[in-house]
Amino acid sequence: MHSWASHEQPLHLVEQAVASSDPDPKALACYGVLLRQPAQVAPQVGPSAEPVWLRFVDGRPITAVTTQFLAWCCERLEQRRVPVWVLVWDNASWHVSKAVRAWVRQHNQQVKRSGQGVRILVCCLPFKSPWLNPIEPKWVHGKRAIVEPTRLLSTQELADRVCAYYGCSHETHLTIPDKVA
Repeated sequence: MHSWASHEQPLHLVEQAVASSDPDPKALACYGVLLRQPAQVAPQVGPSAEPVWLRFVDGRPITAVTTQFLAWCCERLEQRRVPVWVLVWDNASWHVSKAVRAWVRQHNQQVKRSGQGVRILVCCLPFKSPWLNPIEPKWVHGKRAIVEPTRLLSTQELADRVCAYYGCSHETHLTIPDKVA
């Protein structure tokens, strides 16, 4: 991990060993949304200029969890009276699956019929172009800020540090529905 060090020796991270009997998950998946203000709104300055919404996943990110996350975001955006959500994301399999595209299409049709809700406009990035994704620099800085060079963090500690860094609440984790697992 590249970083500036305030002391004489640069920070050197060594991969920590995990006991195979450790019940704590070895990885923690997370969905994130970077909220951008419309162009006509005066830009804010400071750490809360671009709020981030996060939801951690128990297990791995799959289609069923992705649709749960999208529904959760739509509820929050509707409370803010946002009519259209422009969703920029990469081509991860759980983003571009037929089931997710069908869910978005059905959701948008329901919004159009009822006149209530948030329409989702999906903009997929070209393959292998993470520099175009506006949330990628946020992830890089977040990883550098929460790293613990001397020990492994538990998943709870990791989630707490991530939420504290981004200034967001620690919501309940999204879970894989029983029929999919």
